[in-house]
Amino acid sequence: MASEPKAPTQKQAVYSVPVEIAVVLGKANLRVNQLLKLGRGAVVELEQKASQPVEIYANDILVARGDVVITEGDKIGVTLTELVKSYNQSR
Repeated sequence: MASEPKAPTQKQAVYSVPVEIAVVLGKANLRVNQLLKLGRGAVVELEQKASQPVEIYANDILVARGDVVITEGDKIGVTLTELVKSYNQSR
């Protein structure tokens, strides 16, 4: 007797939902004329200090804060340091 394929549980179905993760290093306000003057090698100073944690968004909702780290292979990563309890905020 062949067994029936198991229907995915609700939990399993949620695990396959794609989530876009964005890490915000900081923000800056520029006027259009300032933006148009930017060229190769230009530096845009952010409001964020290097010692402050970055913000981590899941589908445009702030969910955590963390510290920037360099991983193996010289890639940039983020270590989570704080989970945000209120999920009703957005960028």
